[in-house]
Amino acid sequence: MNITNLKTGRRKTSVAQVELLKGKGNITVNAKSLDEYFGNHARCKSAVKAPLTVTGLDKQYDVEAKVMGGGVSSQAGALRHAIARSIAEISEEYKKAVKKAGYLTRDPRMVERKKPGQPGARKRFQFSKR
Repeated sequence: MNITNLKTGRRKTSVAQVELLKGKGNITVNAKSLDEYFGNHARCKSAVKAPLTVTGLDKQYDVEAKVMGGGVSSQAGALRHAIARSIAEISEEYKKAVKKAGYLTRDPRMVERKKPGQPGARKRFQFSKR
């Protein structure tokens, strides 16, 4: 990976670093193919490919990605964000298409922290008057 072209995408606790290279449309995630990495999670695979499909660049660029943290869905969201950011840098036309699809916006939803004296973030221990 060339450090100068890296774009970062985030979702929940996942972080993805992506490099877009001229190629035939191969997507590599943590040195594995997309199918190998995401297995039978079709929704995750389509989410990762979405920015490339919207702009019509799915057969023109190879994607090399490094992903860490979070779960499968969160990692796919982080990858989509990073790929969209790198596509937006190519030209203004692609940036408009990716922005209109909503892929440049970072999903701000995070897991709420557990509060002290409670079993979870919102759950309370059972109240007993007597």
